[in-house]
Order: sequence, then structure tokens, then C-alpha cells
Amino acid sequence: MPVTAAAVCPHPPLLIPELATGATPDLDDLRTACLTAIDHLSNTTHIIVIGSGIEGAYDAEAGGGFGAYGAPQVRIGAGAEVLPLSLAVGGWLLEQTKAAGVPRTYRAVAVDAAPGDCVELGREIAGGNERVGLLVMGDGSPRRSEHSPVHLHPRAEIFDTTVANAFQHKDLDVLKALDPALATELKAAGRAPWQVLAGALEGTALNGDLTYEAAPYGVGYFVASFT
Repeated sequence: MPVTAAAVCPHPPLLIPELATGATPDLDDLRTACLTAIDHLSNTTHIIVIGSGIEGAYDAEAGGGFGAYGAPQVRIGAGAEVLPLSLAVGGWLLEQTKAAGVPRTYRAVAVDAAPGDCVELGREIAGGNERVGLLVMGDGSPRRSEHSPVHLHPRAEIFDTTVANAFQHKDLDVLKALDPALATELKAAGRAPWQVLAGALEGTALNGDLTYEAAPYGVGYFVASFT
């Protein structure tokens, strides 16, 4: 059965209030948009959280922690802390929503995975028998301003705008065509997960809705729902 709902969110650790001392108000709108988008996954029978990291699959018990970011008391899962940041933030967000009780698994995709491999993985995910919901984690470019974590790049805003428009209009061809070399240059960690999403949404009647697009702290963040 094809994917019946999907949400796209970024994965800055600052989404977690315990890590956002002094910055929480700046990210309130982003956090709210993420939780609202993920609520749409509550009517699925299985949620797959997809994000960048060392390639691998993890079950619902896999653990994720935030000690490296200053909050060792915040963690998810009962198992060892093996989830990369993208999946740990995705799991934490999921647990704050109506979809928290839906069975889940996690899938990490290499940041340099070939576009064709990403699209094919999405097709495989959509080929199962469950009513699958996808939570796709990915940041845009952190090169959007002179005060960005990485120095300003003249193509960063154009790249991010292209991605945002593709989410709004469910333009899967644009997502599939994202250049991995350019994404690497721009440090856009979401490229591979977004291309998995593009493969998974093929043939679905879901409509895209971009609910957040901004670059606080010079990093491009998007939130989108497909319902």
C-alpha cells in the first residue's frame, strides 16, 4: 500500500527546550509547525522516521540521546544510544504528538547516497502492505547569511527556495533532481532523505502543504505535510 501521510521537519537540537536556553522563543513557531505536521501521521499503522546518518535501520527500541549537546537527561528509546541526531530529534518530536503511540522504525540514509538509490529506497518503503506514515528529517543549507554556522554561499537561498517550492507543489521531479554535489557544498543535510520521500510519494494522491519556511540563525528549515 502506498504511503498515506508524510511530514517533513528539520532536526536542529534547539527544537528540544532543554537545549534551547535563551533561544526557545525564536523557535516556538518552528516547533509548533513540526508537531502539527507530525500529528497528521496518527492515522497510519506504522511510522518510518528517515534521516541522514551512517546508513542503517533501527527498531522502535533504539535509543537516542542529547548529552553531547548539554542535556544528558533527555533521551528517547529504551535501548543503547545508537540513533544519529536526525533520527533522535525525529523520535523526540514524534513522542510529543498524537502519533506517539503508532509503531515506528527508523532508517538512516548516508548523506552522500546516490539520488537513484534514495528514490529506489522510497519506492521499496511504499511497496509494503501497511498504511505507512513517513517522518522525513532534513535541514536546508546552513550557509544562508554572514552569521550562519558556515560562511554565506550565494547559491544557498536559491537551493532552499527550490526545495521549499517542491514541497509546496509536491514536485517530485525537482526533489529527485537535487544535485548531491551542490547539496554537499551547501551542507544541506536533507537532500538524501528528501529524495527518499520523492520515491515514496510516487503514484500517491497526497497534496503538499509547506507550513514553515525560514532561516533562523542562517540555517534553512522547512516543515511540510503531505495528506
